[in-house]
Amino acid sequence: MYETTFHSKPLDEFSFLVTGGAGFIGSHLVEYLLKYGARKVRVLDNLLTGKNENVDRFSTRPQYEFIRGDIRDLNDCIKACDGINFVLHQAALASVQRSMKDPITTHEINADGFLNMLIAARDAQVGRLVYASSSSVYGDHPDLPKREDKTGNPLSPYAVSKKVNELYAHVFASSFGMQIIGLRYFNVFGPRQDPNGPYAAVIPAFIRDLQSGKPAIIYGDGRQTRDFTFIENAVQANIKSVFAENADALNQVYNVACGESFSLVQLFEMIATSVQSNLKPQFEPARKGDILHSTADVSLAKRLIGYTPLIDLKTGLQILATKQLD
Repeated sequence: MYETTFHSKPLDEFSFLVTGGAGFIGSHLVEYLLKYGARKVRVLDNLLTGKNENVDRFSTRPQYEFIRGDIRDLNDCIKACDGINFVLHQAALASVQRSMKDPITTHEINADGFLNMLIAARDAQVGRLVYASSSSVYGDHPDLPKREDKTGNPLSPYAVSKKVNELYAHVFASSFGMQIIGLRYFNVFGPRQDPNGPYAAVIPAFIRDLQSGKPAIIYGDGRQTRDFTFIENAVQANIKSVFAENADALNQVYNVACGESFSLVQLFEMIATSVQSNLKPQFEPARKGDILHSTADVSLAKRLIGYTPLIDLKTGLQILATKQLD
């Protein structure tokens, strides 16, 4: 995987910390960095939702280091940032619905943990921190496509926690001179995304159910839309943010998406075709906290960090169906 390169400088000059590196997105960042010769790739993960199996494949690489620790512990963050040039902060407790049931843990990990990472990175004089935000921060703002400068009221504790990240990032950049870039992910999917559990993302959940002969569940009428983003696009945005040289690119937040949306019914039909299933979806009541429509304007990321989504939804689903890139 990652035959296309996104970095502009030799990676062997730099040491990277990937928080949440045993998770879905984090492990792909680790894979990319090691493939192209990073001097050091350190992972900080408490394995609450991350998995050893996502990173065990890297354990024999001398450039790879794993720290089992928690971003809620400032000392763990300080230890992880020692000697690091760039932080890719992916550690978080994802899922809108999980946050509706347990807002305290979501806040402790996503907000308090992020503040710990900012302090540790500041004190270690890390060169740049790139962090994962979310399209959920757009909340109830009605405009489509979503533009970075127009957000509404958050609709879930998860959305609040990600908005808090953006506020803290702005303050630390302006008050302490840090270089920080935020990435608002739009429904990232791809290999190694966990299909199990009640909070599984919609694409792996659909694939799981259809492959096991069960009708997949659609919450609501299925006409709600999402901008689905293949994992390679998310990796590209992170790496290009790390090496962006345009001063105007710094201390910004960017949409990471494809710039096109599909309804959940359309998504279901595409997945059913890809796995050769004739099953129909099962419709359940809409869930609180879910945004109705979501399509991204990615022009700011294109202009300032050179981001260009390379894999669209159809191609990404084909990759998943054939398991070519796992």
